[in-house]
Amino acid sequence: MNWNLTDVPAIAPSDLAGAMQALIADGRGLVLLRGLEDADLDTVQAALKRRFHADPQTALAAFVRFRHLAEVFSARRLKELMLERGYALIAPAIAIAASLRLNANRGFNPQKFLLALQETMTDNVVPIVTPREKTVPDSELLAA
Repeated sequence: MNWNLTDVPAIAPSDLAGAMQALIADGRGLVLLRGLEDADLDTVQAALKRRFHADPQTALAAFVRFRHLAEVFSARRLKELMLERGYALIAPAIAIAASLRLNANRGFNPQKFLLALQETMTDNVVPIVTPREKTVPDSELLAA
């Protein structure tokens, strides 16, 4: 199977999660903040080869997507969001990186990645309504 580097095939989020788990188990879980080093890439590549020994094309697609996932977090806004939200951001980021369109020559579009990430993070937010807000009619709120 051949694929075009301008449109890397989508993979299952669990494939990227397995690569991230291998890094965490090796004590290298901060790759989204500090970037990838050669040892990180070796760990990810070994984990993906073990997982997909019979399917090297999927292993390559997962490796390329993981490498660009780590690179997209070098963008200032994504790094700030990671520092603000912490580890709760990793699972949605992995899910987005598994399916978002990826050009292997250019990487993920940081703005599209940020918007998709913010959308997934705000979908789970339930607004807090205080008892006062429930009892005050809209006309009184507008008059104030």
